[in-house]
Amino acid sequence: MTASLIRQIVRAGTSVGANMCEANDAVSRKDFRNKMGICRKEASEVKHWLRMISTAEPTMADKARDIWQEANELNLIFAKSFHTAGRESSETDSPK
Repeated sequence: MTASLIRQIVRAGTSVGANMCEANDAVSRKDFRNKMGICRKEASEVKHWLRMISTAEPTMADKARDIWQEANELNLIFAKSFHTAGRESSETDSPK
């Protein structure tokens, strides 16, 4: 059971990294915002799987908690970037 949870964490975690790379190479603000949204969702998924692994394997709870905190910090960064990109996009789209 733990192996399948770890595979889920790896999938979600590598998706965060891949989408972060795509965001860095975004061709537009809309593209950047979209990739930040995906990063945010995937980081949230990592947090979910870490909670599940803590429940399934209590001996891993301390390490999972540390990684959960890092995923949470990344999630907050992605959320802020997502919202800032949306605000800046709205400001540049509105007539002056």
